Amino acid sequence: MDSRTAAIVLRLAGATLSLFAVGYQLLAVHIPLGYSVLNFFSYFTNLSNIMLSIVFLVSAIRLIRGRLDPSATDVAVRGGVVVYILFVGLVFNTLLTDVDLGTLRPWVNGIVHFVVPVLGLVDWILWPPRRRLPLSVIGWWMIWPAVYAIAAVVRGGFVDGFYPYPFFDPARSGGYGGVLLLCLAMVVGFLVLSLVVWGLGNWLHGRRWEDEAEEGGAGAAEPDAVGRA
Repeated sequence: MDSRTAAIVLRLAGATLSLFAVGYQLLAVHIPLGYSVLNFFSYFTNLSNIMLSIVFLVSAIRLIRGRLDPSATDVAVRGGVVVYILFVGLVFNTLLTDVDLGTLRPWVNGIVHFVVPVLGLVDWILWPPRRRLPLSVIGWWMIWPAVYAIAAVVRGGFVDGFYPYPFFDPARSGGYGGVLLLCLAMVVGFLVLSLVVWGLGNWLHGRRWEDEAEEGGAGAAEPDAVGRA
């Protein structure tokens, strides 16, 4: 199996697995139990899994159609989504291992919190970004987590009282000061993770694609090049 085919298979399989797990939890568990659909899509885990699925599907389709060179925006969006899904995996598997899963099915939990984040990282390593990422892209990556956190706190405090995670709830975090400190800690976590993903992507880009170009540019012409995403 060549690099192009392997990339297509991994991305289609990853997207299918992620969407099946999220869809099953929503349609077979969440809705039948009478829970809010809006609340379901308020969890960062579900949103990040859907984002990565979209990135996987779009990039797989592009490879199937033979597109060789993604745009700078494509690469930046892909990198940001990798940061988000890795954050999901790291936080859950380090800080939330003892949290009551409620109605979340164990196999769904394993997919969305472990398997999919691992696939996102593996994809980033095996097929690093075809373009170098400017340092400024990290600022753009930080916008979505910031907007999400602000929306979660405002909604819970001033709209309907729903908090997707306990650390957004002032009553469980020592007041709004505690919430602010926890949010700042998450910002630092996102920043560090973004720097790691950015640095790893550029390092792997240099090792693979720039080295190939220096050896004669064969990578731009050979079929494997479409696996670069």
